[in-house]
Amino acid sequence: MALILIRAMNKKKALNVLADLERHAKLNIVGKPKLISSDKVYDVTKRVIKQKPRDDIKVPVLVQVKEDTTVSILNIKKTHPPAHVIVISEEYPEYDDLLKEFNKAKVFDGYYSSKKKKDKK
Repeated sequence: MALILIRAMNKKKALNVLADLERHAKLNIVGKPKLISSDKVYDVTKRVIKQKPRDDIKVPVLVQVKEDTTVSILNIKKTHPPAHVIVISEEYPEYDDLLKEFNKAKVFDGYYSSKKKKDKK
């Protein structure tokens, strides 16, 4: 399973990215996306992308997907998300801390999986 960090400027863009992960990147989201601390996101982003992150990010969302890191990265590269998306691999030292944060974090309201609707038929 991979963790995907979404850094959006607003809620609408974050919701669009989540929909794009399912529809276009064909990833399976596990559970509910969660809002996480902006401070935590800043540090992780700085380490992963190796540059100073943008300061105008207002909605940091963390989501877990069934697919592994490599599949997640390759599938996301094919899309053009309206926000900054980072796949966090188990190899990063921050992975375990983010997973703990994810388990304690508040659910990101407004997201409903389109795949769940298909499963009910």
